[in-house]
Amino acid sequence: MSHETNTRGGADKLIYMANQIATFFESQPKKDAVEGVSKHINDFWEPRMRRQFFEIVDGGGAGLKPLVKEAAKTIRRPAPASSPASET
Repeated sequence: MSHETNTRGGADKLIYMANQIATFFESQPKKDAVEGVSKHINDFWEPRMRRQFFEIVDGGGAGLKPLVKEAAKTIRRPAPASSPASET
C-alpha cells in the first residue's frame, strides 16, 4: 500500500479490506473466524497499515464489521512510527 493510507480515502480502503477479510471467514465457526482475520492481518499487513487500522479501531471502529472488531483484540499493534523514513 502506498502513501494513500494517510488520507481518509486510505482509511476507507483499509476498512474495506478488513471487511473483505472478515467476509471470507464469516462462514467458519466464530473462534476460527476471529483467528483467521487476526492471522491474515498480522501476516500480510505492514506496520503502517496496522497503525492506521488501530487509529480506526481506537476511534470507535466506524465501518468495521463486528468480526473485525473482535479480531482487533489479537492483532499485533505495531510500535509508533518514529519518522516516515523508518517505514520504507
